[in-house]
Amino acid sequence: MLALTLTIFATVAAGLLTIGDIQTRPAIAQRLAEDLNAILSQVVPPELHDNALSKDVLILKSATGKPVTVYRARKGDEIIGFAYSVTGQGGYAGPVELVMGVNAQGQVLGVRVLSHAETPGLGDKIELQKSDWILSFTGLSFANLPRGKWAVKKDGGTFDQFSGATITPRAVVKAVKDGLDFFAANQITLFAKTLQSTSSGTGE
Repeated sequence: MLALTLTIFATVAAGLLTIGDIQTRPAIAQRLAEDLNAILSQVVPPELHDNALSKDVLILKSATGKPVTVYRARKGDEIIGFAYSVTGQGGYAGPVELVMGVNAQGQVLGVRVLSHAETPGLGDKIELQKSDWILSFTGLSFANLPRGKWAVKKDGGTFDQFSGATITPRAVVKAVKDGLDFFAANQITLFAKTLQSTSSGTGE
């Protein structure tokens, strides 16, 4: 299911609808957009905005040059938040793919796992279905949690690690921290009023 979620997110984000029958494309595109919006609604609560996030998209670049698709949330003409994917490098069994929501003040609205290959019963506790650990990021920002505390407790930080599994939560915490750095580095572009894609930007 997580792999399917990542596929939906990546497919719609890239706009790669390689569908054979042209008559079926609108219906399939609509279904993919609905699935994407369902994912985004988990990290940007629907009651906060009145637009379709999947229709307000920016393409930025990370500090490493990797494209980052950003979905913007608006209330009327006001930009109130963003959703984008981040990658936790150094997971126990490989990268951990996440999607996170951030409000206009740089506060985390939510984080969810898109894909991982961590050990069942140990590292997979990053999934909301397995534990509520992933909810510990909600409401946090660099304003209310110093950068030096964005680590697991074993490393002197704030976040719990799992019994027998420190590597996975460590990778996720760093990914969310990097996601906030990405927000901080790209605020001018993120808050631009125009609805057009751009390839500028730094950070991840």
